Amino acid sequence: MPEIVEREGWRVRVRGEVPAEEVEGAYRLLLSEYKKRVRVPGFRPGRVPDRVLEARLGREALLAEVREELIERHLPEVLKALELTPVAVRKVEGELELGKPFVFEAEIENYPEVELPDWRGFVLEQAEPEVGDDAVEAALMDLRRRYAEVETKEGPAEEGDLVIVVTEEGSEIPVELERAYDEVKEALLNKRAGDEAELPLFTEEGEPTGKTAKVKVKEVKAIRLPELDDEFAKTLGYETMEEAREKIREELLHRARAEAEKARKEALLEKLAEGLKADLPPSLLEAEERAIWGEIAEDLAKKGVPLEDYLKSLEPEKFEELKSDVKKGAERRVRRGLALEKLAEELGTELSEEEWKAHLEELARAYGMKPAEFERALGEDALRRLYRRRLHDKALEEALAELAA
Repeated sequence: MPEIVEREGWRVRVRGEVPAEEVEGAYRLLLSEYKKRVRVPGFRPGRVPDRVLEARLGREALLAEVREELIERHLPEVLKALELTPVAVRKVEGELELGKPFVFEAEIENYPEVELPDWRGFVLEQAEPEVGDDAVEAALMDLRRRYAEVETKEGPAEEGDLVIVVTEEGSEIPVELERAYDEVKEALLNKRAGDEAELPLFTEEGEPTGKTAKVKVKEVKAIRLPELDDEFAKTLGYETMEEAREKIREELLHRARAEAEKARKEALLEKLAEGLKADLPPSLLEAEERAIWGEIAEDLAKKGVPLEDYLKSLEPEKFEELKSDVKKGAERRVRRGLALEKLAEELGTELSEEEWKAHLEELARAYGMKPAEFERALGEDALRRLYRRRLHDKALEEALAELAA
């Protein structure tokens, strides 16, 4: 009879037993399988005596193989009977002997028991988003740029022009002066086709690197923006500029509300993760750490830098800081995942077939694919993860609705 021998947090020690007759049967079955495959001089295939086969393969090796097969078969049954959800199996102990029941004990890392904080007492910001005139005008300016006419000009580069530069490696880069960093704009103003310039370089975060790149101006183009009149409004699909401004304001407000809802979900999840009580199994944390390192390696690979080379380039203090950040990030991810699972369980959140189908159709449209094609491209594992993500998102929506009530 399966039983729990010891339990402390995530660490659980269980005991299982396999009847002696099943042990004997498994051993005889293994011998018969080897008899079909092993060739022994002087014996026909399948006719090798047991003692000869045992001498050739080693009785202890055969018993070890039977032991592993029986553990693989019976340990999941033991864990299921004891209503345990293993994260990892740390070790299995137990000697197997023919003619005796095989009693084994396994130490596992069990999925942790999770207790959420009293989230119904949380207070989250719920201000109604506003869209000012400046935001509307900025959106209109983006639309004007999208519909702008671009013409090559003979004269020097001026405010608002587009300058095409060529790097020493031969890459062409368009620089819109109105959107460029001030230092870049200053370096290109008054330049003509054929002129050379040195452009300061910046990080992805917009910080100056202190380095420069030599470029040659290939072409200077004037950008002709359309006037903000009813004619332009008709180009956008509206009758008047007044209607265009109103519709743009509505769209910006819709986006702002969606962003505010997203921010509230994130705030709720963060508070749930910070406040939950759970003894985190090491294997969960280690798996998440590996995932983060994999993501770092993938990002570096896109830049042509192997992870190993990058780590070697770091100062010892920076390397230790990175390792610490990865550990903290892994724990944060695990806590957030546990919080989402527990929240969905507490609320009894369910995803109907219609909701799931609609979600898949929406994602498929975003990728320009048909739903069936999208599902095939993802595969079963990715679809399962996507389903859990949508279920968790719905649980957050339901929790926010309770908080707002």
